[in-house]
Amino acid sequence: MDPTTTFERHRGRLFGLAYRMLGQAQDAEDAVQDAYLRWAGAVHAAITHPTAWLDRVVTNLCLNRLGSAAARREYPGPWLPEPMLSESADPAADVEQQQAVDYASLVLLERLAPVERAVYVLRTAFGYGHRELAELLGLTEEGSRQHFRRARQRIDGERRFAVDPAQHRQLFESFLRAAQQGDLARLEQLLAEDVVSRADGGGVVTAARRPVVGRSQVAAYLGRGLHRYAGDFELRILELNGQPGLVAVADGAVVAALLIDAADGVIESFHIVANPTKLRFLERQLRGLELLGQ
Repeated sequence: MDPTTTFERHRGRLFGLAYRMLGQAQDAEDAVQDAYLRWAGAVHAAITHPTAWLDRVVTNLCLNRLGSAAARREYPGPWLPEPMLSESADPAADVEQQQAVDYASLVLLERLAPVERAVYVLRTAFGYGHRELAELLGLTEEGSRQHFRRARQRIDGERRFAVDPAQHRQLFESFLRAAQQGDLARLEQLLAEDVVSRADGGGVVTAARRPVVGRSQVAAYLGRGLHRYAGDFELRILELNGQPGLVAVADGAVVAALLIDAADGVIESFHIVANPTKLRFLERQLRGLELLGQ
């Protein structure tokens, strides 16, 4: 098999790895393209395990990006991962690329140190053992275990028991209906007492710079906002990152995406992405599926 064909067989897997590591689809695509350039210049006869070689290259590229992400530390307001459709415009080509990536997990991964994140992703999503991780990341086996243990404890400690997919969708649709009707009393019934809403405008569009916390505060913030501006946007419920999400479209462009986390029969948190740069990949997916006008 020629080198280009070999790489293309791995492209979807590599995108999935980079997306989990970086939380941004466009950056993941850039990392995969950089990996291709390195692969093209490699001595392929000396590479006995292409999958491990490519995973190592992409992981290191992602670690470099995370390590130098000074802009993220100075980000105006909450930083949220980039949402994407659960199905690709070309399912036959991108089966691995479009594996469902739970949005809540992406949010929690942001709280890990870069190496912890790499160990956790490679072990849980790609099945690497600690001996392999030690070799791939330049760690000892015990070091790999420690990083994984810390990452798992932090993620498991912050993750609430989620509702099943059917109840998740029912809660989402009930929230949307109550918000569009301006029914704040009903909306409050759907929210946890300590519900949190985070909005990522990237300093480009108007969005709350601080999380909105509390049942009545979030109900007023989202309920009145959606009720007031519903007529300005076309609102679509689509599957984003393996769960229902709300996509707002205006003049043929995606202007916002909203996802929820739910547990114990109520909504625990809202994630609103309005930063235009974080909606371009989603917009491209919609156009590829002919769900959005040119």
